Amino acid sequence: MNQDTYITERLDAQIKWYDTKSQKNQLWFKSLNVTEVICAAFIPFIAGFGSSSQWGQIVIGILGVVIAVCAGLSTLNKYQENWLTYRTTCETLRHEKYLFLAECRPYDADDAFTQFVERIEGLISKENSQWSRFTKEKQQPSHAVS
Repeated sequence: MNQDTYITERLDAQIKWYDTKSQKNQLWFKSLNVTEVICAAFIPFIAGFGSSSQWGQIVIGILGVVIAVCAGLSTLNKYQENWLTYRTTCETLRHEKYLFLAECRPYDADDAFTQFVERIEGLISKENSQWSRFTKEKQQPSHAVS
């Protein structure tokens, strides 16, 4: 594989993937957090004005459930952690690409392309290893301490 093919078919595709995943995780993280804040802000308001009615109590209960679901989803799916990890990997891949294209250190030697590929694949492998470790931890049942 030559360097132009590697950059367009492998590196640019990975940069796009990490960029897209980062944006989606950021959107989920922020959306869930905004929903939590809004629901939490309405609870005291409704409690002050509508807690005497049955509807006020029902709405407060629903808002509490929404807060719990948002917090649970955010924790379970680790949207903030994924957002930051994917963004970091994306920007690091871009940085390496620009260093290589500009023939800056460490890509100013005869074996620059080999070093470039090794570093890029190392970055991708590192992120994949972290994801694999996270997935295994997520599948392990948590043991409650009594």
